[in-house]
Amino acid sequence: MSESDPVEILLVEDNPADAELALHALRKSKVANHILHLHDGAEALDFMFCRGEYANRACENRPAIILLDLKLPKVDGLQVLQELKSDPRTRAIPVILLTSSQEEHDMATGYQNGVNSYIQKPVNFAEFQDVVNKLGVYWLVVNRKPPAVAFLEA
Repeated sequence: MSESDPVEILLVEDNPADAELALHALRKSKVANHILHLHDGAEALDFMFCRGEYANRACENRPAIILLDLKLPKVDGLQVLQELKSDPRTRAIPVILLTSSQEEHDMATGYQNGVNSYIQKPVNFAEFQDVVNKLGVYWLVVNRKPPAVAFLEA
């Protein structure tokens, strides 16, 4: 993927096995051409707000969806979610928490901070692949992407 290609899915996942499963399932479903995998919350925020190594990125090229793990190094997923949903430039981007956490507190905090969907990762590979495929189809094919006017400048 080149620097100018728009990212359709931003996958923020630190576990290499889970990331590989998600990437494989998304590519197999053929719902997204451009998937960017980032490994920690700080990198995700730098990407989304065009800073650090992503300072030269065109910020108007927003991902259609963000698949976000909760337990991330540097900046955890709930903190990333809170920053994304509190900023008018990123608030309208659908964020899906895709996590192994079954904690009611994590789910409640996610929804209180504006998550669009909370999905517990299935342990079984086939089930995981099916969930990711359905996610991609819904958010990239069925759901309507927010119009440009939904993204206000801060």
